[in-house]
Amino acid sequence: MDRDVLDQFRDTLRRFVRERLVPLERQVADEDRIPEDIRAAFAEMGLFGLSIPEEYGGLGLNLAEEVELVFELGWTSPAFRSMFGTNVGIGSQGILIDGTEAQKRHYLPRLASGEMVASFALTEPEAGSDAAALRTRAELHGDHYVVNGTKRFITNAPHAAIFTLMARTDAGNKGAGGVTAFIVDAKSPGIRIGAPDKKMGQRGAHTADVVFEDVKVPAANVIGLKPGQGFKTAMKVLDRGRLHIAALCVGVAERLIHESLSYAAERKQFGQPIAEFQLVQAMLADSRVEAYAARCMVQDAARRYAAGEIVSTEASCCKLFASEMVGRVADRAVQIHGGSGYMQDYAVERFYRDVRLFRLYEGTSQIQQLVIARNMLREAAGGRAGR
Repeated sequence: MDRDVLDQFRDTLRRFVRERLVPLERQVADEDRIPEDIRAAFAEMGLFGLSIPEEYGGLGLNLAEEVELVFELGWTSPAFRSMFGTNVGIGSQGILIDGTEAQKRHYLPRLASGEMVASFALTEPEAGSDAAALRTRAELHGDHYVVNGTKRFITNAPHAAIFTLMARTDAGNKGAGGVTAFIVDAKSPGIRIGAPDKKMGQRGAHTADVVFEDVKVPAANVIGLKPGQGFKTAMKVLDRGRLHIAALCVGVAERLIHESLSYAAERKQFGQPIAEFQLVQAMLADSRVEAYAARCMVQDAARRYAAGEIVSTEASCCKLFASEMVGRVADRAVQIHGGSGYMQDYAVERFYRDVRLFRLYEGTSQIQQLVIARNMLREAAGGRAGR
């Protein structure tokens, strides 16, 4: 996208977030629902298709451009971004990266417009961090597969029109090579959506179990028409998704810093604003340093990704640092607010609960540590072999 156009879009989005979304945060948390007019506004702005190429009806932003907008979206409740986040990321990217041209042309324009919501169905009751251990089965019967299994914590499942489903198609292969990626119509007979999960935070963003009981899926809906490639597709999708989430963490941290600074400047103790106390200043400074570091990390990794580099290690570095960072910033924000920070009258109480999820989904902090270390060891071994 042209730089001037991107800047104008970012400025428009910033105003929309601060003038329309921030005032709705309490209502969304209380009702666990985002107003329909906001969804329509998201669609009109093109937010459902941020990452989908223009030829398929999207805005065609590269990841470096995308994260600049995600920083702005982080200024408000994460639930708002979640409404279209699966279309931008894990719900659409498997089709975009590895799908056939026919699959792309059939699904991507409808995802980009917001007509259709996609969910990414990977996690299971006994397969979360160990994604290759999934048990959902897809057995080939002529020109279709029959799917049985349960998926858990699936974002936007209650609203999904399609699922990007990961299922085991090779019973003899217990590892990653036995997993295939499918596009599954959410209205297929045999699919049952569980009740929305009752979560610690991020009310308004809905997750639920998805149960597949003898669900028939056409063989033509295997992503890329390549059985056994599902795990590789999932990992490609997660690299990009981790950078998107890291950018969101940065935006939320910057909102929390704003809330903390505003409160510290107004709240008086011992006859002066608490912002004058050095220990409060230290907490503000530490939060600013960490948020700035995370922003720089995300921008660097996103530029590398946009340039075509492989950034699996950098993506995990960003996800690990940014998600842990925003947790510390939220904790300091509550501390700066004192007793008020524990009360629902203040936004920091809600954000404190909301940000806890960032260290869990799209790869826990511990999984990011393993990815980073294993990539380091692999690179070191490759270097030794080359000498």
